[in-house]
Amino acid sequence: MSDEVKTMRWYVVKAISGKEKKVKEYLETELSHRPDMQEKISQILIPTEKYYEVKNGKKVSKERNFFPGYVIVEAVLEPEVEHLVRNIPNVLGFLGTNGKADPMRPAEVRRLLGKMDESRENGETPDMSYMVGQSVIVNEGPFKSFSGIIEEVNDEKKKLKVSVKIFGRKTPLELGYFQVKLE
Repeated sequence: MSDEVKTMRWYVVKAISGKEKKVKEYLETELSHRPDMQEKISQILIPTEKYYEVKNGKKVSKERNFFPGYVIVEAVLEPEVEHLVRNIPNVLGFLGTNGKADPMRPAEVRRLLGKMDESRENGETPDMSYMVGQSVIVNEGPFKSFSGIIEEVNDEKKKLKVSVKIFGRKTPLELGYFQVKLE
């Protein structure tokens, strides 16, 4: 064996799309039964973002994968570790060239981890974006079921200025993204 010290690097594991959580659970279970591997695999991540959707007038929190079909693993990629990961059900292999697992570049890792942190901090990213001139229906508050037209969009505050006809007069309302739905 050589004297070089093996360092932890990030690798991308290809999995069957929709089975990423199963791959992560299975790998974590394997690690809990094999203490010798716990030193060689430190983190297992599924890059996800949290977003909100309005269903039936209620705000529903959901999560979606940044990269469906991929699991990110921080490991010292020795032959036994590679063998363990490749033989997990629903794993298709590592992302790399010529069948060899290539580690992620440090800049890619920082960007990916930063994007995940940003998603957790912001929390509220609606599933749709709004534009001036679109017709919407108010689905919350005292003006529920009123129809209106978007006059202004403020993405930073996630607010809309909507013009609604009340008693034959146009009245501007300031509403949150989740208080309206597209008509």
